[in-house]
Amino acid sequence: MIGFETSLGTIEISQEYFANLIGHAASECYGVAGMLSSPYQTVRSRVLRRENPDKGVRVRSEDGKLLVDIHIAVTYGVNISAIVKSIVHKVRYTVEEATGFPVAKVNVLDGCFIELSKV
Repeated sequence: MIGFETSLGTIEISQEYFANLIGHAASECYGVAGMLSSPYQTVRSRVLRRENPDKGVRVRSEDGKLLVDIHIAVTYGVNISAIVKSIVHKVRYTVEEATGFPVAKVNVLDGCFIELSKV
């Protein structure tokens, strides 16, 4: 749970909600082939023997702002810096609009390339 203190009380939002929100926003960006599990999430899913609901997304709160880590796979041959800029902008906008919480940083990590076969 990510919690923030406001004048009206504490607001808490689950990690799963953030994972779904961010994962959906990132996968809508051009060139993103999919989400990848982080090493921590891979170990956790093997130990617990169940699928990760937060695959590829980690959100934490620091000084009243959100820090987001996203693990993605990108399509082969696309401009990575353009994809990363697009993801950062889209994720920051989506999270701030949906929750009202400020996003301090969006880190796009561990990108691998997936070559699409010609149909």
